[in-house]
Amino acid sequence: MKKLDKLILKAFAGPFFLTFAVVQFILLTQYMLKYLDDLVGKDLGIGVIGQLLFFFSVLMVPISLPLAVLLSSLMTYGQLGEHHELTAIKTSGISLTRILRPVMIVSLFLSGFAFWFNDTIVPKANLGAYSLLWDVRQQKLALDIRPGVFYNGIPGYTIKVNQKLGENGDILMGVMIYDHTNGRGNSTMILADSGRMFTRFGGQYLGLELFRGQTFVEQPDARDRSGASFIRQAFSRNMITFSLASFDLNRTKEDLFAENRMMKNIPQLVKAADSVHNRLALQRRSLFQQLNPYYSYLRLDTTGQAANRRTEKLQVPLTRLPAVQVGIVQQAANRARNVRSFVGTTGEQLSNLGKDASGFRIEIFRKYTQSAAILVMFLIGAPLGAIIKKGGIGVPLLIAILFFIIYYVISIIGEKQGREGIIPVGLGMWMADIILLPIGLFFLNQARHDSGLLEVDFWRRLPAKIRWPFRGYQRG
Repeated sequence: MKKLDKLILKAFAGPFFLTFAVVQFILLTQYMLKYLDDLVGKDLGIGVIGQLLFFFSVLMVPISLPLAVLLSSLMTYGQLGEHHELTAIKTSGISLTRILRPVMIVSLFLSGFAFWFNDTIVPKANLGAYSLLWDVRQQKLALDIRPGVFYNGIPGYTIKVNQKLGENGDILMGVMIYDHTNGRGNSTMILADSGRMFTRFGGQYLGLELFRGQTFVEQPDARDRSGASFIRQAFSRNMITFSLASFDLNRTKEDLFAENRMMKNIPQLVKAADSVHNRLALQRRSLFQQLNPYYSYLRLDTTGQAANRRTEKLQVPLTRLPAVQVGIVQQAANRARNVRSFVGTTGEQLSNLGKDASGFRIEIFRKYTQSAAILVMFLIGAPLGAIIKKGGIGVPLLIAILFFIIYYVISIIGEKQGREGIIPVGLGMWMADIILLPIGLFFLNQARHDSGLLEVDFWRRLPAKIRWPFRGYQRG
């Protein structure tokens, strides 16, 4: 490796790892905020939160790499241009494409790595992340008994306290407990002046020690349903233990989530897409056969008699022809309503199958387009950095955000139109790369000819350059 390559790669490595870490942090924060309501108040522990952070950070890698390459390329070549190192290298007879080659090779490697990562690691991370997120969503909120509010988070019991004292809120005043474990409603009630709340057996059970209270039990009369008796028992101290097993995080088998398209690699996605396409084609072919029973084919002969082509001839006297016609119209209207209902239901099924097939194809194309986006962002960032000759984080960051937003918006529009069947799925997924690639090639051409995009003269001469190819046609 030549000294020039080492110089450029050394200048590129620092900004790349820094921007990649920053982008990962920003995207991960945004992603965690999206699911914040599902995480707060459930006492999940550091282990569960750490797993979610790890899985989501893995999912952010294919999105972070293009933006990191764009920003680091802008910063690298902008800094070389700002310190006149780029000019010195060019004056020694080295072309711009040779100067860009080290980072281009790194971008090619990152593009291949992103494709492998997207096809191998991301499906596993999706499976782990969303299966764990599903279990977290099913998890109950942590034990939170509030004063003056009936709490029914513990199965079989309803608890109300008037006041909570102590540093940890473990001293309870005015305790009321309804016991529903016997299946007879509010037949058992416990009242106590005060109590103390604590956990037992490693947090698996909640202990409630009550003082100076009474227990009321309603005893129904088996012989007389309207009659009942009450048993009242006073106590000076009473210990009740509640199981907290319902607050544990129960993990669902990950195999139940494996059929989702986000959890599949490319061969699995291709197989699933072909299966959905075959089902769609089969339903389309059988549609006319299913519609056939809804129709009746009738003809009228010269004497006004009606005959059914499918079954037997129907002899109708001429005097009864108006009534028969009314019956035929009513029958036709009923069949038309049945046909409309059948076509509506079948059309919705076909539309859903089409969207499912498009969804699988979208996931296939996404693995390619996100990898190709790294090269596109390099073609935009590196030449543009050589043109603007601005290092640091200010101007490159603004430009990088601008182009990334453009790429992201076009990607969303193309994906939505492809999913709805407005345009082919492949065209919709590749739309952002197709639109931004000529822009990158344009920047590369301008950088090779040392054209300044930020100079006023460039934009003043641009209309003349655009009209130049058409001058011969105008003269002719």
